[in-house]
Order: sequence, then structure tokens, then C-alpha cells
Amino acid sequence: MEEARKPHGAGRSAFDLIDTDRVFEALNVRPSTVILDLGAGAGNYTVRLAETTGPGGRVFALDAWEEGLARVRERASLERLGNIETLLADANESIPLEDGTIDLCLVATVLHDLLRDATGETVLSEILRVLKRGGKLAVLEFKKIEGPPGPPLRIRLSEKDVEGLLAPFGFHTDSVSDVGEYHYLLIASLPG
Repeated sequence: MEEARKPHGAGRSAFDLIDTDRVFEALNVRPSTVILDLGAGAGNYTVRLAETTGPGGRVFALDAWEEGLARVRERASLERLGNIETLLADANESIPLEDGTIDLCLVATVLHDLLRDATGETVLSEILRVLKRGGKLAVLEFKKIEGPPGPPLRIRLSEKDVEGLLAPFGFHTDSVSDVGEYHYLLIASLPG
């Protein structure tokens, strides 16, 4: 049996490099929010989002890396978080959710990897499809500076690069926050 291809960046997380308090303050997650953690990996953001949105909310952890999703399910079980659901899928192909179901989509340090294999048109179209009107897209990325840590400079995305990718899909940039030495968080919204 052929082993599944491990996605770029699978198993690595920038979670410990960012100021998570600043990130979660900027995300402004409320109880009962429905969230998509796209490229969830082992679930560092997923678990924190699930704790924040509480039992009235829901967090979908989507990744093409089954081993990471198994870790998310294990952590959710250990921490008794019944509001997490994992989705095994390649976001460059489709997002297996109904139209207009998501309040907030978080794409944490994976957009640059998704763009290695595609133009971004499919993943951004799919995010647009699953977001509710007035929904928000939060993109956490490495600053466009030499590393390490992080990906090579040639595939890093500046704030302007991300804004340029999002604008044709109708997203308006609400804020850009410095969330650590190596990262920024751009939050964009759809018209209500």
C-alpha cells in the first residue's frame, strides 16, 4: 500500500514562536463561534480555539496530514473538548463543509505552503464559500525576512502579498498585527 504524501510543513508548528496572547486577542473569538482551523496540523491552535469558543461553539480542524489529525482527536479527548471535529482533506482541492457555515477561518503559517502546490485560487474560493457573510479570515504568516526559523524567503508572503491574494475574492483587510519577532497576523473580512 502506498504511503500518503506528507504535506509541506507537516509536523512543524510556529505556535511556540508567536505571542499567542496577542494572536487570540486580535482574533476576538466569542462563545458559540464556528471556526475552521485550516492546516490544523497537530492542533495547537485548534485546542486553544475550542477552549475559547466553549461548548456552544465548534472548531473544525482540517488537514491533509492524518497523523496530525489523530493527535488533534487525542488531545480533544484528553482535554474533554467535544466541540472539535477533524476533517481529512486537501484544501487545495476542496473544503468538506457546507456553504456559509464558518464565522472565522484561521490559516496559521500554511498559506505559503498551499501556494507551493497551487495558485491559491481554489483554497481561497473554498474559504469564501464556507464563510458566512461578514465572516473573517485570519492569516498568520512568517514575516518576509530571512530565516531561520521558517520557510525560505522566496516563498514567504508579506502583508501586501496576502492582501493582494485576498482582494479579488472580496476580502477587506481589517487589521495587521505584529505577533512576534517572526510573524504577523492579518485579519480580513467579507462584507456583511
